[in-house]
Amino acid sequence: MLSVHSLVTFLQDNSSWALAIACIVLFSECAFFLACFFPGDTLLFAVGMVISPATGHQITTPLWLAITCMATSAFLGNAVGYWMGAKVGPRLFQREESRFFKKHYVADAHDFMLKHGAKAIVLARFLAIVRSFITAVAGIASMPMRVFLTWSAVGAILWTASLTYAGYALADVPFVAKNVEYIVVGIIVVSAVPLVLAAWRGARNGRTQA
Repeated sequence: MLSVHSLVTFLQDNSSWALAIACIVLFSECAFFLACFFPGDTLLFAVGMVISPATGHQITTPLWLAITCMATSAFLGNAVGYWMGAKVGPRLFQREESRFFKKHYVADAHDFMLKHGAKAIVLARFLAIVRSFITAVAGIASMPMRVFLTWSAVGAILWTASLTYAGYALADVPFVAKNVEYIVVGIIVVSAVPLVLAAWRGARNGRTQA
């Protein structure tokens, strides 16, 4: 993971463009799978710290407006990822099966999104890499657009607001300053637990039915 301290320093050195840079990074990470290694979680926490008066308030944008801008960017990124997945989906069904592509993979993805789609879209926001490809999967699996956009918006707000506010509120806590990377990792791990449990239960039920 990219150091929060290095991101804070970068944002402080480029405070005039910091929020715009953060929005571009978040949009890219949520829209394109190739951007899956962008530091979205760490970046949100760092933005909150740089907005905080405790670190000098170099980003002068109000906290609520910064969260609104970043949540909108994340939401639009998901919308683009879904659109690209929806464009690719029909072509996948027209392809002949091969060693690495099976049509039932798409059918399985469709069934999963019907059953766990809303929950998966929200929780995936908090999981690096997963949030970069689950939007395309939703499009490929033909998840209803209205459902996808609704829960994508919910996830975007929860993700950006929780991590940004955490950075803002905890910026002046000495323990946080010394252990900020571990705190971000802890938030991510805790966020992953519900999705892991859902996947485990799904796999167990599948074995039981088999």
